[in-house]
This record gives sequence, C-alpha cells and structure tokens, in this order.
Amino acid sequence: MGTLLPNQRHDHYLIEAERAGIHQPILAALYQTHASPVLGDGETGLGVSPANRIPLEQVNTFPAQVQYGANVIRSLTESLIAQGWEGIDLWNAHHGCYTDKFLEYVAGGYAPTTSETTTARLEACEFDVLRQAYFADLETDGQSHKLPSNLAYLEQALITITQQIPNCYTGLPHQRDALLEMVRIWQKLDTRENAIAFLVPEEQLVAVGEDESLLDVPLKQFVRQISNNYWGYPYQRIALIRMTQLWRQLGSPAAAISSLETNTSPEENLSIIDPALIAFVQCLSSSYQGQGSQRNALTEAFRLWYQLGSRAAVLEKLGIAPEQLTAKTTDHQELLNLATQLDRELLKFVRRIPLEYQEIEQQRQALIRLVQLWRSLPTKNQTIATLLEDRKLLDAPRPPGNIIVPRRPENWTPSNIQLFAPIIPNGNFTWAEATRGGTQMPPNQATVDAIIRIAKLAQQARDRLGRPLIVISWYHPPDLNQVIGEVPHNRHSIGDAIAFICEGLTGNQIYWSLDPWWPGGLGRYQEFPYLSHIDGRSYRARWLK
Repeated sequence: MGTLLPNQRHDHYLIEAERAGIHQPILAALYQTHASPVLGDGETGLGVSPANRIPLEQVNTFPAQVQYGANVIRSLTESLIAQGWEGIDLWNAHHGCYTDKFLEYVAGGYAPTTSETTTARLEACEFDVLRQAYFADLETDGQSHKLPSNLAYLEQALITITQQIPNCYTGLPHQRDALLEMVRIWQKLDTRENAIAFLVPEEQLVAVGEDESLLDVPLKQFVRQISNNYWGYPYQRIALIRMTQLWRQLGSPAAAISSLETNTSPEENLSIIDPALIAFVQCLSSSYQGQGSQRNALTEAFRLWYQLGSRAAVLEKLGIAPEQLTAKTTDHQELLNLATQLDRELLKFVRRIPLEYQEIEQQRQALIRLVQLWRSLPTKNQTIATLLEDRKLLDAPRPPGNIIVPRRPENWTPSNIQLFAPIIPNGNFTWAEATRGGTQMPPNQATVDAIIRIAKLAQQARDRLGRPLIVISWYHPPDLNQVIGEVPHNRHSIGDAIAFICEGLTGNQIYWSLDPWWPGGLGRYQEFPYLSHIDGRSYRARWLK
C-alpha cells in the first residue's frame, strides 16, 4: 500500500507536468494502469524502469518515477514529431486532450536511445486500461475546475494574446516570469536558469543575475516569433497556457483556459499598481512639508475620493469655512492657523486611506491624481508609468531579524516533531501552529517537507510586515477538507498553505504589501476583511473571494 495520499501524488504530477510541458492526467493514468514496480519508499510506480545511464536506484521512489515518467512522455512526443507527426495527430484541440493515436503509442512503451540520458524505459501496458484511466482523470479535473466543454476557441485565443504581449510588457516580475516559463517549456528545458542561458550569451549571465531587466528585450523578441512557429504541438499549447496563467496570476492552467474564453487581452488591470499607491500614501505623512503644491495635491485627492464638486466643498467637509480663506479681513496669523487646520485634516484623511481603500475606480483615480500632482507629472499615463516602476522596487526583500529560538532536531520527521519548537532555525512559527496544537499531525515526510517549505516563506512575510502572523489554519487532513467543503487537492491538505490574520492590518493591507514579491498563492476575502491566505505553490496566483 502506498505511503502518499492522493493529493500528494497529484501534487507530484502537477510539478513534473509543468516542468516537462506535458498533460498532467497522463501521469495519473500511468500510475493507475501500471501500479508497478514496487518501490523502495513503499509506493508503486508508473511503469518506469532503468535504461542506459539511469540505474535502478535512480527510479526507485515515487517522485523519481513521476519525474522520469514525464521525461518519457516528452521524449516520445519529440520522437513522433521527428517522424512527421503533426499537432492534430498528437492532440485533440476540441476536447483538450491527447489523441487515441498518441495514447496507443504510450501504451506500447518506450525504449530511449543511448543519447537520451535523462529518459528511462517505459514498459508497455493495455491501451484500453490506459485510455480509460486517462479520460477518468481528465473528467475529474474538468469537473473540479469547471472547464468549458468545447475548447475549440482556445488555440486562436492563445495566439491572439501572445501577439499582443510585446506591446503590453512592462517588465514587472510576474510578467517576466510568465515569458521565461513560456520559453522554458517551448524549448523543452527543465529549469528557469536553462531558459535564461538560452536567451542570452554566456558572458552576460552574471550581469543578468544582478539585473533581470536585461532579459526584457530577448524575451519580447522571442514572443514575437511565436505565431509564425506555432504548429499546435501539445508542448507549445501548454507553454502558452502556462504563460497566460502566470501573466494573469491565476491559480491553475484550467483557470487560464477559462479566462481566455471571453478575454484575450494581456492588458494589466490598474489594480496592479495598488501596492505602489498604498506604499506612496503611507510615506506622505512623514514627507509632508506644508508646501502649497503638496496641500493642493491632497485637497484634489480628497475631492476626487469623495466625489465633491469644488474646492469649497472640500473645505466645508473638512470643517473649514471657505470664505475665511478669501476674506480681506482675515489677518496673516489667522490664515496660518487655517492652513495648519487644513493640513491636520488632510493628513488625517491620508492616514485613513490604507484602511478605507476598497479598490473602487473613483478611489484609485483619486490616488493616481494625488501622485501626479505631488510629483508634478504632466499626464496620467506618465504617472502610471512611474507607479509601475515603484511597484518593481517593492519586490526587494528585507533581511530577517535575529531571534533566539530553542534547540531543535537537525532534520524534522513525522516521528520527532516538537510542538513548541520553531519549524525553521531562528523562526517564529511552531509546529503547534502548523498542526492545530498537535491535533492534525503530518502523516508522512512529504507533508513535513511541505510545512517546512511554507514556514520559510511565511517567515519572510512576517519580517516584511514587521509584526506577527496569527495562524488561523495551516495543515488540514484530506478528510477534514471534505467536511468543511474544500476541494480535494486544497493546498492545506498538502501542508503548504496558511490562513492568518495580522494585528492592526486588514487583508487588503497585507495583500498590497506582499503582492509584489510573494512567489506563490496570495488571497484575501470580502466576507472576512482581516483574513489572508498564502501558499507555497511554484507560481504566482492572486485572488479576491
């Protein structure tokens, strides 16, 4: 009997399918069909066996079986393309799946050539059994993600959004990551570093390591060539879906596919500059010097925020009689007192903005106008451009502080967990927080490793926010997910998701602070305005529920 839970196997399938640029359900189908060999970690495999330079011990764990299984599917695809197979031979575009013709070749097994040093052997299996398992997993995924039943629109939608990318690319980190991931999958590379090395000469790699904006030109050059070189091969389609997912910061490829049914524009929503707007506002109190231009900028922002018709209406709402500022009888000292009162009320308004900002357009436009006047910029578009640059700077990490922690084991396992010990060295999060006081303990090493992974990231979030994270929920056993109505493959059941609140901050404030740099999933909730969600998935995803 296997040691991993179904959701943990599913996570391995997702990781390796994303890396290899293949359709994830084929890995689940191989596992169900072969259920062999019996592996050293107590699991059963995907029918992968040693070949060439790959010895038995290298394929003797479940993660290794999935990794090399993905490599086999990629190698088999490349082999068939080299033999003259076209996209329609490999992929059913209407239903979004491999063709029966391709599945027959998979069922026939695969013996790598001696030059394929990263591909093992795939044993043969029954075609009907493989096909049934593949479509069963495909149907489950389609139902859980509510995919459209007919995907005939998808191919043209992918080409359309790709053609527009160069004109909308601004060099934001998530945009660069999206294009790098597309390049990686398109070129059948395994790592982000490989994709960078493909794009730039070797002598520029050090410079790129210090400044990734040097990738922007070659990335745009690459994406401009896509439409002329798109032949409908599965890995090409997967590369563009993955690009769309990361560009739009969606939670899954399925969400990207669904989004393209009605929207093929890569234009960013202005909400992308919200973290920069809030960061700007939070600095105003300390930088305000009572200059006329500064006072005018705050007054105009106040007017637009509350949709008032005139400056006089602003003064009245702030408790100042407009005629006092224009009366000839008002002496100099009284004018100074009125200006001081106006400044005080305007700064009160500024301090309330992070708490009251609801991301509605009138508020956003008020803040953009505030930045424009404060910085003396001639146009709104130039203002937005500076805010986009500000947002890039918000990506800079902050070094963690030194914290004294109790002693801990060198390596955590399910059998040596100490509830009140920190999960990571010099960290703030304990196993008690991760396991709901020890009532929901990790069942295996994979869950332990996932908890450690998110604890490292959460520590960075805590240090960035400068205050403790109060954990509401961390690891959930899968059966608890069913009770509380969560989806089967919820990140909490894997162990690398945390729901939390942070004293003194709303969920929106936390989101704006973490959004520019958080590498995984980041969510907030309308019904629970102080609750936030972070998880350790391998790509950026953002949502408001």
